[in-house]
Amino acid sequence: MAKKRRYLTATMADGYVKTIGPTTDSFTHYWRIVATLDNGKTEVFWGHTRSLAEAKKKRAATADATRMRGWKSHLFEIAELVETAG
Repeated sequence: MAKKRRYLTATMADGYVKTIGPTTDSFTHYWRIVATLDNGKTEVFWGHTRSLAEAKKKRAATADATRMRGWKSHLFEIAELVETAG
């Protein structure tokens, strides 16, 4: 029996809404890094994971990324994905 295709939506604290899908994967969380560069511009990195623990591991890598990429600052956020009607 084929898995049901579904849409997953994450709403960030600043009101940004990210929709993923249609997908049959079992993603549970969305993560986002908003990095501020020395010149004032921003870079955004994002992804989705199959557990909260997996998403939290991404936070550990941001310290290395800050040094390597020369970010002035960054914001790391995690939001739970909720199934929505497609």
